[in-house]
Amino acid sequence: MMSGAKGLITPVLLSGGSGTRLWPVSRALHPKQLQALVGERTMLQETALRLAGPEFAAPMVVCNGDHRFTIAAQLQSVGLTPQSIVLEPQGRNTAPAAAVAALTLRQQSPDALMLLAASDHVIEDVGAFHEAVRIAADAARQGYLVSIGVMPTRPETGYGYIDRGPDLPSVRGAFAVKRFVEKPDRATAERFVSSGTFLWNASIFLFRASTYLEELEKYAPDIRTQAEIALKLGTRDLDFLRLDPAAFAKCPSISIDYAVMERTGRAAVVPADIGWSDVGSWSMLWERGAKDADGNVKTGDVLIEDGKGNFIRSDSRLVAALGVENLVIIATNDAVLVAARDRDQDVKRVVDRLIKAGRTEASQPARVYRPWGSFETLHLAAGSQVKLIEVNPGAALSLQYHHKRAEHWVVVVGEAWITRGDTAFALKANESTFIPIGMPHRLENRTDEPLRIIEVQVGSYLGEDDIVRLEDRYRRTPNEQA
Repeated sequence: MMSGAKGLITPVLLSGGSGTRLWPVSRALHPKQLQALVGERTMLQETALRLAGPEFAAPMVVCNGDHRFTIAAQLQSVGLTPQSIVLEPQGRNTAPAAAVAALTLRQQSPDALMLLAASDHVIEDVGAFHEAVRIAADAARQGYLVSIGVMPTRPETGYGYIDRGPDLPSVRGAFAVKRFVEKPDRATAERFVSSGTFLWNASIFLFRASTYLEELEKYAPDIRTQAEIALKLGTRDLDFLRLDPAAFAKCPSISIDYAVMERTGRAAVVPADIGWSDVGSWSMLWERGAKDADGNVKTGDVLIEDGKGNFIRSDSRLVAALGVENLVIIATNDAVLVAARDRDQDVKRVVDRLIKAGRTEASQPARVYRPWGSFETLHLAAGSQVKLIEVNPGAALSLQYHHKRAEHWVVVVGEAWITRGDTAFALKANESTFIPIGMPHRLENRTDEPLRIIEVQVGSYLGEDDIVRLEDRYRRTPNEQA
């Protein structure tokens, strides 16, 4: 359905974050919103499904271009077709992203309502959330810019707060905003919670697209101007809309809170008790998790002996912990994090050091996702690399060649269709082929079953940027690694 249909609300899902505080599971190329951290579905899928139903139009997603194929596939797998997936050339915070969405929706309908929400938050009471959205929509139709404020359950110093003012006379359950307050110290947070008028700022907003653009013109006109240019000069790429990089880069990098909400005279808030969390750290997952008698939360192959208050997760091998307390231990295929549970907010400092050292573990997960499937590095040494490659049914890698490496392919599961120079042929399990340096080649899965191969690379340079694409069904640029 189009968002211009009477009464419908368009969810605008923001999916640009990298979730560095949840490293090593969350990384820039596969961040937390694309993972199943609190259930069977990914956080993006849960958010999109929460905002699906008769009151909502098809969602719009604003995201990092590196994630576009994964996002499209994840939404498709839960039966959702977004009306648009907008690709940001670079992250410029929430105000420019909201501007692009508002400009797009206003073209469909001058009265279009948009609900702006992060794609990596958890809401436990969906019924209460929908009721808050209905109240917020009533206020938005009267020209208010509405925040959904969360009833605080503790004196949290990691969130911003909204001080609610008097009731809106025309909308029961909605209030004027007295002020927004940034993250407070502990004593101030305790005072806020005890007052009964302060709410957590969950950064969930609902307003008419036209109202937001009017206020943006007053308080941050450069954002509106550059967003309009970026949208006008943008290009279509398959199911994606690429914003113009030069124009979008000129948008000030600023949140919607700073740019508009803290300055407008049209701000309103709807209090909601919805079981909300931004799942911003491992300690938050410990708080939410099912604990044993000693207060430990375990995920994966984990053994704890004489330990208390720990959060331990293993994505692969056995992790055994003896006599430890209040630790976070996270083990992935290529990295292990050990941290005091009350220091997990500082995990970003570890990631920053890895980035400065040029370590791929900072941004690239052990399993790397591509539009055709995924690969995982099993061994890496000077001059050689071994990968497990999985190709989805009906998918194909690009036709490509390499300047500095040769490749040996062994089919493990399924049937591979191989293009090798001027020849093409099928390989089944236990069969293999060799790709010399410089030879054009393609790996394809023409069946309806998964294909897995072992790839052995040998050469003087083994980086992903030694891929020269000759043809690609996903229209990736020659230098793009996504």
